[in-house]
Amino acid sequence: MISDNISEDEIIFPPGDILSDEPPFESDLHREQIDLLIRILKLWWRERQDFYASGNLTIYYSPNQKKSEKFRGPDFFVVLGTQKKDRKSWIVWQEDGKYPNVIVEILSSSTTAVDKGLKKQVYQDTFRTPDYFWFHPVTMEFQGFHLVDGKYQEIQVTTDGRLWSQQLELYLGVYEGKLRFFTTENQLILSSEELAEQERLRAEQAEERAEQAEQEIARLREALRTQGIDLENI
Repeated sequence: MISDNISEDEIIFPPGDILSDEPPFESDLHREQIDLLIRILKLWWRERQDFYASGNLTIYYSPNQKKSEKFRGPDFFVVLGTQKKDRKSWIVWQEDGKYPNVIVEILSSSTTAVDKGLKKQVYQDTFRTPDYFWFHPVTMEFQGFHLVDGKYQEIQVTTDGRLWSQQLELYLGVYEGKLRFFTTENQLILSSEELAEQERLRAEQAEERAEQAEQEIARLREALRTQGIDLENI
């Protein structure tokens, strides 16, 4: 039994799964953007077993191991050097003290001030997250920071308008209104839907080429027959 005089902050929760406690998405744009980043990175790293990528999931980081004390919920984050498995939340004291290596916040009118202020400070000073980015799906504002000597330094934009993530070894950039990943060769990393569409187009093109080849063969046969040449008798 727990005494009525004990506040929630005084309760030390036992080890075990703690559910995420994040609010619902603010808009379809936010949900789609976060889901896109997660799905594409998991697909790109499908052979890897040493990372965890998620979004809108609570990170509990209380030094006293209290669920109610310290927590944040980045829109998208990646932890490297950890086991690839499903989780209900990220509990730092149960994950060898690991914090995210990369965080992306999706800005909105109600979160911009916190994402650029308090959260940036927490990610810099407490999480020590090496790469921090924010992106606004309406205004297309896009900025990134890399931790240098304990302080965030702005990442310089490439001529293509992209930002390099040292942790992911990938570029991030805006493509058709969405924040996307690009390879070191600046090639867009495709989603599963885009890969399927690409294969469909390739199949259609191959079929068209085969039909054209058949038509060309038929044309040549007909041209030879008009000259009295029957290929079947050759």
